[in-house]
Amino acid sequence: MTDSKSNPVTRRYLLLATSGVAAVGVVGAAVPFVQSWTPSAKARALGAPIKVDISKLEPGEILGPIPAWRGQPVFVIHRTQAALEILEKEVDDLADPLSKKSTQPDYAVNGWRSVRPEIGVYLGLCTHLGCSPKYEPKVQPEPFDSSWKGGFFCPCHGSKFDLAGRVEKNLPAPTNLIVPPHRYETDSVIVIGEDMEIA
Repeated sequence: MTDSKSNPVTRRYLLLATSGVAAVGVVGAAVPFVQSWTPSAKARALGAPIKVDISKLEPGEILGPIPAWRGQPVFVIHRTQAALEILEKEVDDLADPLSKKSTQPDYAVNGWRSVRPEIGVYLGLCTHLGCSPKYEPKVQPEPFDSSWKGGFFCPCHGSKFDLAGRVEKNLPAPTNLIVPPHRYETDSVIVIGEDMEIA
């Protein structure tokens, strides 16, 4: 039997073979780990912008079927002229009428919380616990509000939002409905998930 101390060739061979196997093992373990940082095709698709056609959306209507962006419903509404006039006047009961504490792009910090006054784009989730509010556009007494001026009502805990997605005071929802980033590709196509360029 040969002593490895007396055979430097064998010792070098064993050292190189062990190092080679270890290197292959490290690479084999690192590849799946690094690949796990890359989002899956499904995750990329969920975060991708979507296009919605509003060419058939009439005043007073909500776009249906409700589109989804990042797995969340998006309310796209067409406000009537009467609704726009109410939005300008009825601000005393709102918790955040100027949207200072709420989430929206800079181009939607206005009384309508939108790019175009007549078209509103909001995530369809109540900012209280994520329930989906119901669209109630008519100005008429409702079981939940005898002086209803139109907007969104969350039946889960009673939060009420006007047609600009602004929440009323002293209700469970802490902030206005979220306005997602969006831009107009044409007059009738909105790209949700991409910000418009501000000149």
